[in-house]
Amino acid sequence: MDMLIKLYDAGSSGSAAVPQGLTVRRPIAPEYALVVSWIARHFSPGWSSEAQAAFANRPVSLFIATRADPVALIGFCCYDTTARGFVGPIGVLPEARKTGIGAAILHACLADMRTLGYAYAVAGHVGEPEFFQRAAAATAIEGSTPGIYRGMLRP
Repeated sequence: MDMLIKLYDAGSSGSAAVPQGLTVRRPIAPEYALVVSWIARHFSPGWSSEAQAAFANRPVSLFIATRADPVALIGFCCYDTTARGFVGPIGVLPEARKTGIGAAILHACLADMRTLGYAYAVAGHVGEPEFFQRAAAATAIEGSTPGIYRGMLRP
């Protein structure tokens, strides 16, 4: 199922606080291989491919969450990878879930999209609809399964 997020309504896609001790930012070119391999290792090769596409966009359409001490990657979110206007994938390490970091990186992407002129974002093939409803007031798009991912090659 795909979900729709209004970007022109600050109440539905406003900013989310970044938990203390964490940073949300765009990765830079020297971090490319590390970020892409981390995503493949912790999530999936498909999501890693989307991160590679995000690195190729200008501006880079990928945000990461890092811990300061010790420095470590905790989560990521990208947009405009599979299709323009799509947000995701989004991934947070299991031990860091339910801390607000997922919402913070999602909102970093949504804010960027809003700045670029998007009125809506589509979260494609959502695995956790409750998260998107809670974090961004997303609503289900009826009849959207399997959506853009229909017929996709899979390992």
